[in-house]
Amino acid sequence: MKLFQINNAIKEVADKDDIDPETLKDTLDSLKLTRDDKLDGLAGLIERNTANIDFLTNKIKQLTEQKHHYENQKNNLQNYMTEVIDDAGIKELHTEHYILKPRNYKQKTIISDERKIPKVYIVTKEVSSIDKRKLYQDMKDGQNIPGAHLEPNRKTTIS
Repeated sequence: MKLFQINNAIKEVADKDDIDPETLKDTLDSLKLTRDDKLDGLAGLIERNTANIDFLTNKIKQLTEQKHHYENQKNNLQNYMTEVIDDAGIKELHTEHYILKPRNYKQKTIISDERKIPKVYIVTKEVSSIDKRKLYQDMKDGQNIPGAHLEPNRKTTIS
């Protein structure tokens, strides 16, 4: 029986007048026990999902840090290899598995001090955003605002 069906059955049994009090109590207790067991299972599932979300969030952070470590290591090794080949004056080097050719790419733009950059190079961007606090308060005060509405936000806490 589904939870909403259990709730409906509890209401139907409670509304009946022709059931003796002991049978009524036993039936309601049985239905409530079934409902409570199912809700307890749902709470456990929500708790496990929360733990999995926390675990994955931490794992993503660890993997991101590990990725940055390997990217930095790769860049440092590549710079080192290029410096060694350039220092030897070699234009192309053939090894057992690779052909190594240092080459020039587009130069990097490095900004060492933003305050010293002339204003001609500074771009001002206008960013628009919605003031959700004001929007919420105005709608809560009864204003009808096109393109927005308030929606109930109910959740059950699990302790």
